[in-house]
Amino acid sequence: MLRLTLDDLSRVPVERLAQLLMEWALRDQKLLTRLHATIEENNGSSPDMADARPQSGSADLIGQSAAVRHALDMIVRFARNEEPVLITGESGTGKELAARAVHDRSLRRDGPFVAVNCAAFPATLVASELFGYEKGAFTGALARTKGQIEHANGGTLFLDEIGDMPVDLQGHLLRFLQDGRIVRVGGREPIRVDVRIVAATNVRLREAIAEGRFREDLYYRLNILALHLPPLRERREDIPLLADYALRQATGQFGRDVSGFAPEAMDALRRHDWPGNVRELMAVVRRAVVIGDSAIVTPADLSGLKEPSRPASGAAPRPLPGSDQERAALIEALAGTQENITLTAHELGVSRVTLYRMLRRHSISLTRGLKAPPIAG
Repeated sequence: MLRLTLDDLSRVPVERLAQLLMEWALRDQKLLTRLHATIEENNGSSPDMADARPQSGSADLIGQSAAVRHALDMIVRFARNEEPVLITGESGTGKELAARAVHDRSLRRDGPFVAVNCAAFPATLVASELFGYEKGAFTGALARTKGQIEHANGGTLFLDEIGDMPVDLQGHLLRFLQDGRIVRVGGREPIRVDVRIVAATNVRLREAIAEGRFREDLYYRLNILALHLPPLRERREDIPLLADYALRQATGQFGRDVSGFAPEAMDALRRHDWPGNVRELMAVVRRAVVIGDSAIVTPADLSGLKEPSRPASGAAPRPLPGSDQERAALIEALAGTQENITLTAHELGVSRVTLYRMLRRHSISLTRGLKAPPIAG
């Protein structure tokens, strides 16, 4: 049996030790939970570390279920190579978090991680957003501008909602995946870029292929390494752990002393179907901490568990596009769902793509989806 001493470990680079620890923690939920607690303690004692605290959506891949353990194991395996990864799952299951995890555990972890939501840009802008453009390529192109693929050079490009990418651009993306070169809009010279592609979708791409909305050859090129994230309703055994994690995050942020959940409150969390998945769970717990008065979360505090209202057949007609009534309804729905795209679309009775169009029409910016992608120097 091998024996290690602290002196032996002191000779190993710290970064390598940290990587080995994370790989082991991904297989041991108790160790992972202890690591999260240790990080939170260190963050709380050092104001310089405040920006490193896990965000409210960072619990998506916490869990003890077989599905989560399998996903974490696949993330570790996928991080060891350079092939494209296709992540599937409903909104709120943690697809971007999984993509970041692949990047952070790969040899590209010191390079940029650039996320682009393909559904958040008009079809006319996706090409220039991804590939960049030359000066004079179109009205308003006043200077040569790099696209997000170039900004991700040396790192990872995460293409969220890849199923909503315009068909004519899918061919350009396929060409880039094949030869590693791009051509800016309005340009002629190919530019070599070293980028790993991780894509995600909540669209059934097989159906999109059959309907002519997605290229079959691009699907096979992206789907070399496939990772499916199950909805929360299919891993209910993870709900108590996720809820406790969300509670620790919220009490720390809001300065409230809430020790746990009443049994009836936890039962309500277990029974809920969670159409918004972990993102919805995090929002519900955070809201409960804000509005609650007692030392534990009670069923009365879980106001966010009500189902989004469905438009009835005899309901009033939908407000005219661009009208003040549409804007008011949109803002009200966003406030009621904590800016959750899936739940807001459900509340308004529209598709996610239509919701993005409404947001752009009224110039409403959110912390998710429509936030401007990072621009490198």
